[in-house]
Amino acid sequence: MSIKSFFKSHGKQISILVIVTLIILIALTYEIDTKIVVFGTVVLGVFTQAFAGVAALIATLPVVGPLIIKIFTIPIFWILNSMGYFVGAVAIKKGYRKEFTKSRVLTLALLTGIILGYIIGHLVPLR
Repeated sequence: MSIKSFFKSHGKQISILVIVTLIILIALTYEIDTKIVVFGTVVLGVFTQAFAGVAALIATLPVVGPLIIKIFTIPIFWILNSMGYFVGAVAIKKGYRKEFTKSRVLTLALLTGIILGYIIGHLVPLR
């Protein structure tokens, strides 16, 4: 892969990352509260898909890239899943059994939709 084709395929992610980094540096230079900077970074990262861009750039590294992505993403899913179980246990103990069941069914439907969308997205080419 040449440098020109790399920047052609990943130019948008790189420019978003540069802009987010500059905003963070400017905010820290003007001594804005770090909690506000972190919140703004998370919001910008989610809405601009900067985190997905970072993951895509890391994943392009041969051999170690996909391994690095798996090392960071699998524990995040474990933590989110375990938090769901702990919150569910507290909710059931406090008497929210019906609402908890509805939320678990909704979560299952959402995850099923994500998985089906991923499979269909890979089966149906867009180009």
